[in-house]
Amino acid sequence: MKLLFCLGNPGDRYSKTRHNTGFMFADLLSEKLNCTFSLESKFKAFIAKGVYNNEAIWIVKPITYMNLSGESLALLKGYFKIDIKDLFLVYDDISLDLGHIRFRSKGSDGGHNGVKSIILHSATSDFHRLKIGIGPQPPFFKSEDYVLQNFDPDDIKLLKETLNKAVDAFLYYCDNGIITAQNKYN
Repeated sequence: MKLLFCLGNPGDRYSKTRHNTGFMFADLLSEKLNCTFSLESKFKAFIAKGVYNNEAIWIVKPITYMNLSGESLALLKGYFKIDIKDLFLVYDDISLDLGHIRFRSKGSDGGHNGVKSIILHSATSDFHRLKIGIGPQPPFFKSEDYVLQNFDPDDIKLLKETLNKAVDAFLYYCDNGIITAQNKYN
């Protein structure tokens, strides 16, 4: 089983913001895998249970706010005894330009509070991840303000292309592993 943990903020107010790129990815992948999200309140998350190449993939969108995302992960990990090697994280990255994606096999939180919460609650940073670019951040914006803004209308086409590329890249990763995926997409 793969636990695909996608970061974002719950609610309509945040649905089109840069910080919800992980949720946008989750929605697109669930469509592709023909699975539907349902609220699992005891895990503080919406979960869609799909299958790809005979492997179960649980796509998770926590209903906690971004900075508390790890709470949902801790509940799922503890209840199902999920091994950290089965965790895969998808989230927005302000340091990558829109249109770019990047696989990582491990690493720091990079200043991302959602990732910081995941690392805190999993007690490790050794998990695979896919970062989706939302930058560049204009110099006159604070990062916390920039990520909570909706995408500019001019960026929507590139955003859709990037999300489609990210979904294809994740499925490629499932078939070929992290190193091959890094070589192809980074």
